[in-house]
Amino acid sequence: MSWDDILRTGDHLAVAVVEVAGAAVIFVGAVWAALRFLVEGLRHRSAAVFTPIRLTLGRFLTLGLEFQLAADILRTAVSPTFDQIGKLAAIAAIRTALNFFLRREIAQEKRQIDPDRPADPAAEPSHAARPGAPASSAAAPEPGGPS
Repeated sequence: MSWDDILRTGDHLAVAVVEVAGAAVIFVGAVWAALRFLVEGLRHRSAAVFTPIRLTLGRFLTLGLEFQLAADILRTAVSPTFDQIGKLAAIAAIRTALNFFLRREIAQEKRQIDPDRPADPAAEPSHAARPGAPASSAAAPEPGGPS
């Protein structure tokens, strides 16, 4: 068995594992959402109850799509042909668009649930001011510097 055969076998195994992981994430999310929908649907008839379920399902779908894209990249990594690269580009574009629209819908629904909270985690301050801490690094004098 040559190194090329070992590499191809390892790649096929890695692709299968990552594809199964992505499918499992999507399946678990769909089952969870369906069960929550049935439970909440029997108790409440309000659309506001279903929004958190849709948000969580959207997160599962987004994560599952990321796994599927990773599997496609692994599949193409070993011996890419122009045909495989073209297919990967098309799949990546479609999945990226799906991911974009899922994330946008999740952000919109988060704003509907809590309008005061930013929907995009990148919009949230990464370092919130702590009590007693200076507001910014510019406000604190440098050690040994002029006062």
